[in-house]
Amino acid sequence: MSAGERVEYVETVVIGAGQQGCGVAGALQERGRAALVLERGEIGQAWAHERWDSLLIGSGNRSLRLPGWEYEGDDPYGCPSGPELARLLRRYVTEHGLQVRQHTPVTKVECPPDASARDDVRFRTHLATGGVVESRNLVAAVGGYAAPRTPAPAADVDPAVHQLHSHAYRNPGSLPDGAVLVVGAGISGQQIADELADAGRRTFLAVGRHRAWPRRYRGRGIQEWLGALPSLYEEFGAVGGDGGPVLPGLPVTSVNDKSGDLNVGTLAAKGVTLVGSIRAADGHELYLKDNVVAVAEESARSFRRALDIIDARVRERGFAVPDERPAPEVSLEHVADFGERLDLARHGITTIVWCTGFGPDYRVLPDHVLDGHGAPIQEKGLLGAVPGLYYAGLPAGSSIAPVGIEANVENGRFIARLIHTDHVLRTGAPASPITA
Repeated sequence: MSAGERVEYVETVVIGAGQQGCGVAGALQERGRAALVLERGEIGQAWAHERWDSLLIGSGNRSLRLPGWEYEGDDPYGCPSGPELARLLRRYVTEHGLQVRQHTPVTKVECPPDASARDDVRFRTHLATGGVVESRNLVAAVGGYAAPRTPAPAADVDPAVHQLHSHAYRNPGSLPDGAVLVVGAGISGQQIADELADAGRRTFLAVGRHRAWPRRYRGRGIQEWLGALPSLYEEFGAVGGDGGPVLPGLPVTSVNDKSGDLNVGTLAAKGVTLVGSIRAADGHELYLKDNVVAVAEESARSFRRALDIIDARVRERGFAVPDERPAPEVSLEHVADFGERLDLARHGITTIVWCTGFGPDYRVLPDHVLDGHGAPIQEKGLLGAVPGLYYAGLPAGSSIAPVGIEANVENGRFIARLIHTDHVLRTGAPASPITA
């Protein structure tokens, strides 16, 4: 630290004021523990300002839970927008009196090398606004969807073609005239392709491995089934990827008008041209895998596997839920293979939107707590490589369960229990560490 640098102390620093960071702070407050949340922008920054305008949260209103707060509206299966979630987080912070410092980026975190198990200071968090916050605990709640990933072929596309990552896409009107190629069939790719088609834009979608789930089945929303049947999460974990850590994408569920399921069959039926995964590029020529039908068929199988798991558990446990006939499905009626080449100029494609995911960005943390790819060395998606370091919003192995919006409650309370237990054991407080 430099001479005269302002230093303050709080028991726990939380980096990030999204749903995970606010969830940890709320859970700590439930146990009477102090926390300071540091946010580089505004509360709910990514939801409010860093996603496309019409983004829908497919897990639905009922998934918008926080410690001490449950959804109480009359539309539990409705799909809220990103700004709606950001407003909820801001209201939660205000109503619960949480200490959140907005517009305060973190430049780096240090771990004093001589810190012992009994020391108050195990982390020094340096702020771009000046000063240092010392703490015994640090919770990195920046999530894993922070650093946009654009694949190598993007560099070989003719510069005359407008290219952007979904991180920078806002709406159809913000794009140049002409047809649009959307690359990637996850939530971003399918919702953006759906919106572009609805806006009358000629739309192509380059497919890749993804999963499709129904919004509702047998009288309940998919998020309710996920909560009741953890094996669904285990079945649909990480897809995997090349070139470093890739967090699993969540299932695509809802069309932009909130009326029904969204999948490649839905998009093909409304006129979106499905093309294969991109292998390489040369100016206006894209070289593709001839895999449209194969990808769509696998998506349909994953959809059916979800229904089969629900049906099997319903039978095993004797749940009284209505039958659904016919069962929902991914229709392949309008799906066809495209071939191995796509000529952008011939098809009038002037824009490519790369919906190719995000990687984690934990560069502010010390090198020794990160692996060779810069991803956290962690256990169960929550525990860091040094005592007092925690993560919120990372997957546990291949499971996407800790990544979901509603998972902030369980994540936050797990972390808060450990921090409270640490306090009880270190200070000799009368509370029992077993029930702490």
